Formats: sequence, structure tokens, C-alpha cells
Amino acid sequence: MTYCIAASIDEGLILVSDSRTNAGIDNVSTHGKMHAFDTHNDRKIVLLCAGNLATTQAVLEQLHRDKIKGAGINFNTVECLSEAAEYLGHISVDKQNQHKNTEGQSAFNASATFILAGQIGNEPHAAYMVYAEGNYITTSANTTFLQIGENKYGKPILDRFLKLETSIDEAARCCLVSMDSTIRSNASVGPPVEMLIYRTNSFSLADYYCFDDDNDYMLQLRRSWENKLREAIGALPPLELSLTKRMRVNL
Repeated sequence: MTYCIAASIDEGLILVSDSRTNAGIDNVSTHGKMHAFDTHNDRKIVLLCAGNLATTQAVLEQLHRDKIKGAGINFNTVECLSEAAEYLGHISVDKQNQHKNTEGQSAFNASATFILAGQIGNEPHAAYMVYAEGNYITTSANTTFLQIGENKYGKPILDRFLKLETSIDEAARCCLVSMDSTIRSNASVGPPVEMLIYRTNSFSLADYYCFDDDNDYMLQLRRSWENKLREAIGALPPLELSLTKRMRVNL
């Protein structure tokens, strides 16, 4: 399993991904899920991947090959991110079908899901989630983030705190806490954790971080978050004896 987040706010994009890949409890390996493409100067495109590793690698290889060979449609020729998402969806479906049609692979799950994020020209920055079926959705004013993979443990903090007007630095910390909470609760998600901060109209991917499990900042973030949660629970209004009580009924 894996966990990836893409937050799209007024100031830009925050992309976070783990690096754990599981094929059973005795076969755990590390593969990066964040992939930046070397494109023309008027665009920046980054992919986050979840699902079957063979499919995601085949899709990435095809995307790079199309760009290098100058195919009619590639990440250098698309005019907007929605067109890039549609192009990615077609390639993903094609690669999945190739695996499904392989003899002896009837029970093989070749599905993969992607988040495509970045900016092209004068278009606003954006993030798109491309489903295994090839269709896609994007963020909105009410839904400022996308998740793929093991999303349930890290979703509550994103729901509570991420808004369009949230500062990009605060949003980045929020996404890291979301990732750390998921790592804490699910053994199939693990470090190294990659984070990329893209500031709108910068056309720069230089603000990149990679955190190992023993990284000093991640350890400090984890301890601080746990301590503040304990303080918050302790400060909640106490249960009063005057509250209406329900009688316990033994069935």
C-alpha cells in the first residue's frame, strides 16, 4: 500500500508521498512514489503514484518515452493540466489492459491511481486525481486536497485545517502530520517521506525534502503533535453530573 497527498491552495501546491511497497508481510521494499518530469520552462508537472508497481513503472516509462521521442501528445505539448490528466488516463488504462490480457494473469490486480499536479503557462496551478478507469477529478474551493492509497488515517486533520487561504508553510506541516499519523496507524505506509512545495507561478521544483524515519525534524514534529493532542484532550469540557443520563438496560 502507499499514501500520497496533494494539497492545492492559493499560494501553491504541497505534494507528499511515502516510499513503502508491500507484496506481503515478508516482502517489503522501498520505491519512491513522487516523480517530477523534465519539461519545457513554461510548465512543471509532477506525478504521485499508488497501486500496482509494475503498472505505475510501465506508465512512467511510456510518459518519458513519449516526451523524449516527441510524440504527438506528451507532457511538452499538452496545453493544460486537464489535457495532461486525460492523456495520463489513456496510457494507464492501456498498460493495465496489457497486464490483464497476459496469459495466466486472470487474478492479477493491475490497477493504479495517480495524482498529477503542477502548472502550465498562464493556467492556474492545480492537482488532478486520475482513477484506474482513466477518468479524473480535481480539487475545488471546498475540497482543497486529494489523496490516493491508504487515506483514512490522515484525512481528519486535512478536513479540519486545510483551506484555500491556509499559508503554504502551515499547509505543508499539516500534510506531514497527516502522513505521520498514517505511518503510525498502518504498517503498509512508511518512510522515506518525500515532500515537494510548489509556489504558484514559480515554475521551480527546488523546494523538495526527503525525511527518513530518524529525521530530527520529523521526530520533533511527531512529539510536538502528540503532546498538543494530549493537552487538547485534557482541556476538553468535563462531563458534568448534571448531564442527562441514560439508564443502562441489560438485554
